[in-house]
Amino acid sequence: MKANILIFLIAISLLSCNVKPEPLAMGKDACYTCKMTLIDNKFGAEIVTKKGKVYKFDDLNCMINFNNSGYEPDENIEHRLVVDFTQPDKLIDATKIFYCQSVKINSPMGSHVAAFEKKLDLEKFNSEWKGTTFTWNKLVTQF
Repeated sequence: MKANILIFLIAISLLSCNVKPEPLAMGKDACYTCKMTLIDNKFGAEIVTKKGKVYKFDDLNCMINFNNSGYEPDENIEHRLVVDFTQPDKLIDATKIFYCQSVKINSPMGSHVAAFEKKLDLEKFNSEWKGTTFTWNKLVTQF
């Protein structure tokens, strides 16, 4: 009987450690950094720790400032995700995509940065924006 209870408790504890991303709820979720409500589904970001804690952000600027603060050490982070500008509400791995910064990009907190899963999409938009392109490693040093 005790063994069954122990197995049950272990199973419950493993299920509660969910390290999956959560969808961003526009109009409901608040940015962890600036506390503003997420309102634009072409922008947004999320950090998920290895213990399953989810931090949501309304703008890449807020996420990078949080990331660079050291509040959650790199070794604690499981996912860094951002919304693909061309696919609203789709979260993608922030470290493996492309970014464009231009004053023509009207992001919620003024980072003027849009994220793209595909380089071809970035190039298409940037032909109009005439912005600066970045990878994750370069971007985190800019803010």
